[in-house]
Parts: sequence; C-alpha cells; structure tokens
Amino acid sequence: MSDSSSYTPPTIWQWNKENGGQFASINRPVAGPTHDKELPVGKHPLQLYSMGTPNGVKVTIMLEELLALGHSGAEYDAWLIRINEGEQFGSGFVGINPNSKIPALQDRTDPANPVRVFESGAILMYLAEKFGAFLPKDGAARAECLSWLFWQMGSAPFVGGGFGHFYAYAPVKIEYAIDRYAM
Repeated sequence: MSDSSSYTPPTIWQWNKENGGQFASINRPVAGPTHDKELPVGKHPLQLYSMGTPNGVKVTIMLEELLALGHSGAEYDAWLIRINEGEQFGSGFVGINPNSKIPALQDRTDPANPVRVFESGAILMYLAEKFGAFLPKDGAARAECLSWLFWQMGSAPFVGGGFGHFYAYAPVKIEYAIDRYAM
C-alpha cells in the first residue's frame, strides 16, 4: 500500500497542469470558452455534439433506438468533439453546454427557439419525453425507470470511470484508489 504520509492536501488548491497526466488539458480551474469556434449545423433538427466515450455513446444509442422504432423526427447530425484536443472549450460548444462536457444536444425543431440540452441523463430524458418512448408516464414503472437512469448516470460512470482513470491513466499508480474502485 502507498505511504499515506507522502501526500498532504493543500490548504489552498492550485492548478498543476503537469500533474494531470494524459487528461491534464481537459481538467482546468477556469470556466468558459478558451477560443472562438462555432459549431457545425447539419440538415436535421437534432444536432448531437459528442465523442465515442461511455457517456458520449448513450445519446447515440437512444437516437438509433428511436429511429428503429420508426420515429423519423429522431434523425440527427452527429458531430465529433475531440475532448483530448480541447474542442469542448470552443465558444459554440460552451454556448450549448457551459460545463464543457460531452455530450450536448441542440434541438432545432423550432429554429426560432432552439433548445439546448446537456448532460447525458438530461438528454435521454428529454428525448424519451419528446418522442413518448422508453420512459413510462407514471407510477411504479416510471419510478423504476428513473431510478435506473439516475443510477447509470451517477454511480456507474463514477465507479467505472474512477477505476479506469486510476488504473490506466493516472500519472501515479495509487493502490488504495485502484483497489477502492475495483472492489
């Protein structure tokens, strides 16, 4: 086990870019865009801005399932946002998601009043309600569905992502952290 006395949390946190490992460029202590860049807009009302990460693919799967059920209004344009290159910090993306995290969706069904939706769970719920699919309307079935939705939004990525980060990406292997997320 790691020597617990080798690290003392600071009284005042300071950003150490060199201490972030592979993902140092996406973890930063400031909010807002770092550069001007408008987002592309395709021909469909739904514009999805994402990447093939576990959180990123959830919305794509939902949209494909809606299309498979025959919901033609679920046609969408998908745009790659390369988080490892900082594209989520462009002004257009931050305008849709102030948290600068993928995925983000813009519903341009009414071009005069586009709807921005960010956070994968919120997007899944928005699409389910918009198309009347996958989300029961009331009662125990709705409560059960929402319980699993919120579990997979909060717990699954935290545990799986925590393990993956500390096991594969952290610049320093920490036995306690790896064991905590693995078990």
